[in-house]
Amino acid sequence: MRLLLLFSRWIDRLNSRVGRAVTWLTLVVVLVSATNAIIRKLLHISSNAWLELQWYLFGAIFLLAAGYTFLKNEHVRVDVVSQMLSRRLQIWIEIFGIVFFLFPAFALVLWLSIPFFWQSLIHWELSSNTGGLIRWPVKILLPLGFSLLLLSGISQLIKCIAFLRGQGPDPHATNGEMTAEEALAAEIREMAEAQTNENQQKTTIKGQ
Repeated sequence: MRLLLLFSRWIDRLNSRVGRAVTWLTLVVVLVSATNAIIRKLLHISSNAWLELQWYLFGAIFLLAAGYTFLKNEHVRVDVVSQMLSRRLQIWIEIFGIVFFLFPAFALVLWLSIPFFWQSLIHWELSSNTGGLIRWPVKILLPLGFSLLLLSGISQLIKCIAFLRGQGPDPHATNGEMTAEEALAAEIREMAEAQTNENQQKTTIKGQ
């Protein structure tokens, strides 16, 4: 189990580094979009390559960060029922979902996407749009992204088994950090409280 946990930590470090690096692509997308808009408006020059580069980058952000999202437990969950169950039963449900749903889906996507990318590479497929880009760099994002997601699923499975055996921490523990949903709820609550305080102050001033 110790070796498996070491492998899990290696996967988590890999996905963390990829996830943090991919966040910079958001800035690149903004710069590309802004540059394209400025050139088009001022010089009346445009190219399909700029537009395709934008959705290439969007695809990279979405696919390459999927494993990092899974690691941070920020993917979409339907926890209405499971939250009422014991933690151990929740972990058993997690294991069942990973083994019987996650892994088969990943295997299918990889089986279909690798030939999809390979054919594009060997034929040096070009965009059908005038001035467009080559296609294989964006198609390789499918197997790469799902491979990172598959590794993240393996890591999660190892951590779930370790927890059930009493050899690891709760894989769903947040270490005191708020989830994205909790952070949003806290922000909305603070805004509502600020608005309430402001209204009370206005009422007090009017009463005086």
